Amino acid sequence: MLTIELARRLTDAGLTWRPATGDRFVLPVDGMEDEVFVISDLTVDVHHFATGDVIGFNGTTEWALDSIEQSKVVWLPREDQLREVLGEAFVALEALEGGYAVSLRTSVGIVARCVDIDAERAYARAVVALLTGAG
Repeated sequence: MLTIELARRLTDAGLTWRPATGDRFVLPVDGMEDEVFVISDLTVDVHHFATGDVIGFNGTTEWALDSIEQSKVVWLPREDQLREVLGEAFVALEALEGGYAVSLRTSVGIVARCVDIDAERAYARAVVALLTGAG
């Protein structure tokens, strides 16, 4: 799974999030960073307002959080979402000893490799490289 820091790098690189069912996110506050929430039509969903999207916690009785602004949470994109962002730039996913490498074709036709300890993180690094032109 992505780290909060790597997820923030994706956002800083320009990856935008339209919250949808199945998406994962965390609340970046002390004591909550390890709690991964998943948007569900049953308990956590998105309410669209003119002032911005709000993530609503419907039917949760364990604690008193009713909703939180989307801008206050950190989206943790899944591997399939990251691969979709890469689109035709994606060349290959390769298993390495101790990790994975994602190869992508840059805008100038060069194949770049992004490596990390798991496939999802390698995909995230490739998306950052694609969006920032660093790949």
